[in-house]
Amino acid sequence: LAGAGDAAALESLQLPIPGGGLVPLSRVADVVREQAPSIVSRKSGERRLVVGFNVRGADLGTVVETAQAEVSRTVKLPPGYRLEWGGQYENLQAAAARLKVVIPLVLVLILAVLLYAFHKLRPALVIYSHVPFACVGGATALWLRGLPVSLSAAVGFIALSGIAVMNGVVMLTRVRELEADGASPAEAAREAALTRARPVLMTATVAALGFIPMMLAHGVGAEVQRPLATVVVGGLATSTLLTLVLLPSLYPLLSGRRTQG
Repeated sequence: LAGAGDAAALESLQLPIPGGGLVPLSRVADVVREQAPSIVSRKSGERRLVVGFNVRGADLGTVVETAQAEVSRTVKLPPGYRLEWGGQYENLQAAAARLKVVIPLVLVLILAVLLYAFHKLRPALVIYSHVPFACVGGATALWLRGLPVSLSAAVGFIALSGIAVMNGVVMLTRVRELEADGASPAEAAREAALTRARPVLMTATVAALGFIPMMLAHGVGAEVQRPLATVVVGGLATSTLLTLVLLPSLYPLLSGRRTQG
């Protein structure tokens, strides 16, 4: 209607009556100007009011948990109202629930592949020790940079586990070849560390160099890239140390065989 946004025009709006004729709206109703919602949204048949905010420079999960505690302490909802925390936080919860299944499954699959490759539990467990050692380096790198253990960091731990295990397989395969030729565990581990140092270092260095730009990224998407890359680069440092230094030193004790000579 023309002029429908004007309260005075609404007052003069003519309404038909049963006996015929017209009367102004002001004769049958009080027309007042009040504030009202510009839009009414619904979800599952219920009216919904949305309060949104963006998170910058902080962990989304921590921010929402802090906000939840503050809201529950200070806000008293009237009867018939309830709170739901959605948006990206809802997606975060769904992804975290999936990772609780994916990460144990990945770890079990890694062990299964190692058992299939070596047909024995002991060498598989020796290589499997690279996973927690690499994760220590990744967690330390996150702590040093002040980054949270986010979903992208969890994905970085999965990728890091694969690289660390691959380096361990390269080393232990050579150790077992030397043992098959008659070398003692200590001699085989020492020789393998010398001959496999180059491929292990090249694998770790190339992977680390590829992730350094992501680790130092700023701008759009950096909050996802930085934790993932930091985990991989930090974990490669400790896993490479384990592969080239600790594993050759401890292998004679872990192999289950007596050192000859």
